[in-house]
Amino acid sequence: MGKYEVILFDVDGTLLDSAPGIIHTIEETLQIMGVDYYGADLRKYLGPPLRKTYADFFKTEAEIEEAVRLYRKSYAVKGSHECTPYPGAYEMLSKLKKEGIRVFTATSKPTQVVEPILNEHDMTRYFEAVVGASMDTERDTKSDVVSYILRSYGLQNKKVLMVGDRMDDMKGAADCGIDAAWAVYGYGSVEEISPYHPVLCAASCRELTEYILK
Repeated sequence: MGKYEVILFDVDGTLLDSAPGIIHTIEETLQIMGVDYYGADLRKYLGPPLRKTYADFFKTEAEIEEAVRLYRKSYAVKGSHECTPYPGAYEMLSKLKKEGIRVFTATSKPTQVVEPILNEHDMTRYFEAVVGASMDTERDTKSDVVSYILRSYGLQNKKVLMVGDRMDDMKGAADCGIDAAWAVYGYGSVEEISPYHPVLCAASCRELTEYILK
C-alpha cells in the first residue's frame, strides 16, 4: 500500500466521461425554460453542483429549483446513459481495491442519481460506499460531500486523497484538510486548479494508479 489509506473519487471527468449527457440535458432544460444560451460555454458546467450552474441563468430560487427538477427528470431517462469510462479506470479501481485501499466516490451528483450510473458500468463493486450530494441543499457542495464522508466513515485521522478534475474538487479537499490530485484528462483548466497546488497532475488513470501505489 502507498502513502494513502483512503481515496475519494469524483465521478464526472475523473472516472466517467459524461460530458455529452450533461451538456445535452442542460441545453434541453434551458430551452424548456426559454433561456437564450447561444454563445455560452456549457463545458464549464461539467462538474459543479447543478444549483451553482443554474444560478448563472436564473435569478430566483424558485427558477433554479425548477431547472434542477427538469434536469434530473430528463437526465435519469436519457443523459445518464451518455457516458463512457475513461481508459484505465477499471484497472485503477481494481488495483486499489486489491491493495486494501478504501475507496469512496465523492461526487456532486446526488447519491441516488450516481448509483444507477455506476451500476450500469459495473463500477459499484469497487467502492466501499457510493457517496454524493443530497437531493436538497443540505449537502450540496463538494466540501459538504467530502466532510460528510470523513465524518460518517471515521476517516478524520486517515491519510486521505481526493481525486478530481475541477476546482470544486480541489476546494473540497482544501476545506477539509486533505490532499488532492488533479485528473488533467477531465474538464478542468490550469487557471482554476493552480491556486490549490494539487499533489499530482495526472494525465491518465494509469499515472494516478502509479502515484497512489508508489
